[in-house]
Amino acid sequence: MGQEIAEKIKKKRKEDDKDVNIVKELLSLIIYIGVVILICYLIITFVGQRTTVHGTSMYPTLENGDNIWIDKIKYHFTDPKRFDVIVFPYQGDTYYIKRVIGLPGEKVYIDDAGNIFINGEKLDEDYGYEVIRDNGLAAEEITLGSDEYFVLGDNRNVSRDSRSADVGNVKKADIIGQAKYRLSPIKKFGNIDKGHEKK
Repeated sequence: MGQEIAEKIKKKRKEDDKDVNIVKELLSLIIYIGVVILICYLIITFVGQRTTVHGTSMYPTLENGDNIWIDKIKYHFTDPKRFDVIVFPYQGDTYYIKRVIGLPGEKVYIDDAGNIFINGEKLDEDYGYEVIRDNGLAAEEITLGSDEYFVLGDNRNVSRDSRSADVGNVKKADIIGQAKYRLSPIKKFGNIDKGHEKK
């Protein structure tokens, strides 16, 4: 009789241990999923983000449908450089991808022949797909503020950029990050401006 009771107690303990192990495994799984979600959130918010290009304003550098990786951490430690391709918000939930042309404190002017001048000197660049036909606001010299950037799309004649009053100069605080890598199409995978050479 005593042995039967002992066996029942032993069996009950095993069942209790089994229940405890299931609860522990379930808690471990919940914690693991929570950590993964937190890491993904931190990466998307502070480190980087994948996005898809819509439109042709950055052609031929970027094409409609290209998937790109945005480096969101770089500009927390350094300032955007001339010719960086940046991402910034435009009127709410829309984001623009453009190339930095003018830096803080500089004077930017585009003449009627489509030449870009920085502080009175013609800019040596060949990112533009075509000669600029509309100099917009830059028909008169623009002086950039201490935290402002003048940006253009590479496909200059179809791009809405700093030449337009509704876009204007881009403040550093509004820059989401640098469009750094093309993820797809696979045949164009890699650094967005890798291999670009002056003509």
